[in-house]
Parts: sequence; structure tokens; C-alpha cells
Amino acid sequence: MKTLRHWAPNGAGYRLALYQTFDEGRLVPGRRPVIIVPGYGMNSFIFSYHPGGSSLEGYLAEQGFEVWRADLREQGDTQWDGGSSNFSLEDLALTDVGVVIDKVLSETRTGAERADIIGCSLGGALMFLHAALQPAHRMATLVSMGSPVRWERVHPLIKVAFSSPRLVGMIRVRGTRKIAELALPVLAKRTPWLLSVYMNPEITDVSAARELVRTVEDPNRHINRQMAEWIQRRDLIVRGVNLSEAIGALDNPFLCVVANGDGVVPRETAAYPFYKLRSPKKKLLEVGTDTIAMAHADLFISREAHQRVFAPLAAWLAECAG
Repeated sequence: MKTLRHWAPNGAGYRLALYQTFDEGRLVPGRRPVIIVPGYGMNSFIFSYHPGGSSLEGYLAEQGFEVWRADLREQGDTQWDGGSSNFSLEDLALTDVGVVIDKVLSETRTGAERADIIGCSLGGALMFLHAALQPAHRMATLVSMGSPVRWERVHPLIKVAFSSPRLVGMIRVRGTRKIAELALPVLAKRTPWLLSVYMNPEITDVSAARELVRTVEDPNRHINRQMAEWIQRRDLIVRGVNLSEAIGALDNPFLCVVANGDGVVPRETAAYPFYKLRSPKKKLLEVGTDTIAMAHADLFISREAHQRVFAPLAAWLAECAG
């Protein structure tokens, strides 16, 4: 299995980092490249790491896909080249996601003219926003994993954290990764109920805290403000377009992945796109049971992820490839 790094200047002062992973002996002809877009306050590292087996990236490559994961501006290994930190969800969705797709399709070994997209958490909202505002987009199959579009329900802790758009838009947050590294084992041992908003320590190994938190990034205060406004309004309005309504025009094959114990993006919120998209080919994949609750991060790093998430996701992408 090979992983190659690529750079994609976004024209706004950042060189986006992209990672192309494939197993040459297993690549299935006719399949499109798969792009994984990360979410809020994170980078793409988590898709290349799993504490007890193949990562999402590795699993899909083992199943014969060419997999790309992307770091957008201020994420992961993306390099600053004079760009401003004052950017918006619109910038991420239209500029960065567009640049990523163009770069992938220019470098892919598959020869495909369109790409399949997996939007994780906020990455799913960026995927939908790109599709809604860019009619000539080059996305084929869409997959959202714990992604908000319309906030049908908001966890009380999230509601409190984003209660004041003005305040969160003023505060610069630094050192988030180090704080997360110190807090993770303490929360898992002393207050697992609090950690369960994000992950279930009963099914996710939190002992490798230093590795797990490598995906954590300092949140951008301008995005924080926009997130707070979105949560308060429930709908995301960009360029006068209500995303909650605009996705109703999308007919791409669509898989909506929902975790039953997700406190970051509750089930009612994460499932909203499934009922709204007009796609003739779509599926709602709800993971977790009455005895095994799966939270936000468990979709990627829990012991249940391979069987309950990765396998049906790979099967869906293969089916949609025709």
C-alpha cells in the first residue's frame, strides 16, 4: 500500500495538503477516487489512524479504492503562504473543496472525471454546500457521516458553547491539542458521561491519547461565529441560499451515516439530509444498538467501526460505482 502527498495551492494564501493512498495490486478498474473531507476543529489524520486495526483510509484502499484525504486551510500539514485567518464556511466549501476535487481528478490513477466524496461531520456540510452552490460540480456519490445541515436538535453542551456568536467570534483559541491530550484519559476515567458526547470509551481505546489527538486543531474564531449563528438560526444561509432547502435538488447517490449516541451532531440532525435529498438511490445507515451506543468519533476509531461503518460504506461505494 502506498501513500503519496500532494500540494494544492488554493489561491487564497494556503497550500492544501492531500494524501493519496492505494494498493496497486487491489485497485478495481472503473471505480472513482474517494475523497475524505474532515470537519470542525480537526484535520484528516484520524482517517489514516485506528487504535486497533485498519483506518478508514486503509480499509477502503484494501477494498480496491484509491483514497484521498484532504487538509483544508489551517488543518494538518497544509502550509500557510500569506493567507488570512478571516475566512468562512463558504470559502472552505467553494474554494478549498473545489481545489481539492480538481487536484484529485488531475492526479488520480483511475482516469475518472468525477470523484466520490465522504464528508465527515462539518465536512459533510461543506460537501453539500459545494454541491448546492456549484451546479457544475464534479462530485458523484455523496456520503455524510455525522454531518449537520439543519440543526433539528442540538445537544445542551453544544448549545451553551455556541450561545453567543459575538463572544465566540472574538476569542482566539490556542493549545487545543495539548489540552485534549491531557483531558482525554481523565475524562475517560472520572467522567465518561461527559466524554460520551464525543466518544464511547467502552468501545474506543483512549489509551493512545497522543495519537488520537493528532487530529485536533485550534478552531478558527470566524468559523466559530458562523457556527454559532447557524446553530441559533438552525439553518445555514450562504449567498442568500438556505442549505436546508437547497439540498432538496440534489439527486446524487447518497449514503447518510448516523451514530445513535452522537452528542455532537444528534441523530435527528445527522439524518436530516437523508429525508431531504431527492436522490433515487439513497440509504440511511444507523449504527449503534441499545446496548452499544456509538458517538461522533466512534464512527472512525471505535472497535465497532470496521463492521458497522467501514464495511457497509465500502460496499455502498462499490455498488454505486456500477
